[in-house]
Amino acid sequence: MCGRYSFAPKPKQRIALENVVAVPAELQLHFNIAPTQEAYVIANECPNILQKMEWGLVPHWSSDGKNSGKLINARAEGIAEKPSFRDSFQSKRCLVPADSFYEWRKLSADRKIPYRIFLKNDELLFFAGIWDEWKKAGTTKRTFSIITTTPNSEMADLHDRMPVILPDAETRRLWLSPLPLQEALAMLHPPKSGLLSMYRVSEKLNKAGYEGAALHEAVPEELRLF
Repeated sequence: MCGRYSFAPKPKQRIALENVVAVPAELQLHFNIAPTQEAYVIANECPNILQKMEWGLVPHWSSDGKNSGKLINARAEGIAEKPSFRDSFQSKRCLVPADSFYEWRKLSADRKIPYRIFLKNDELLFFAGIWDEWKKAGTTKRTFSIITTTPNSEMADLHDRMPVILPDAETRRLWLSPLPLQEALAMLHPPKSGLLSMYRVSEKLNKAGYEGAALHEAVPEELRLF
């Protein structure tokens, strides 16, 4: 799965983003984005702007509009058939920009250590996502989910899922276009190996709501005896 990620672009990453979409003058940086929090997306309905939505899909047919955080990820397998995702997959696709995402290695029954994963070329990541809009009694809520797939070789040792990463401008343009269903499904595969780097970070990341640039700092690996 993808349960935490960061959006804190460096100056050169921000410049590259501004060449693609309109970016708010007061761009909010987050080093520890957690489920149900607001985050930036680029939606197919308005692909030229960066806008905020809540992380955790709330389908338009939801009775109460509550974001439980249970639909932060949509598995690529079966996405076109599952009631919570199928309408959005067909007509409401988005890009989720990030400078990195986090995953955990399990050391014991009660301890997991986080790792920061990012592109080796130091460009921004763009995850394939879906979004929806819930409306009731004058209230509108926009939410999104990150699509996940099986891991590539770099991620396989860490977790059995990873975000679908759209690695280039043309792929991202296609994702936001009105693609036929089967063509959109064909895009939901792991990225090729060799694109990603990772290192261990502070276990302070484990606490949702903990923020700060220190979460991007590498932490030495512990010596493990076998």
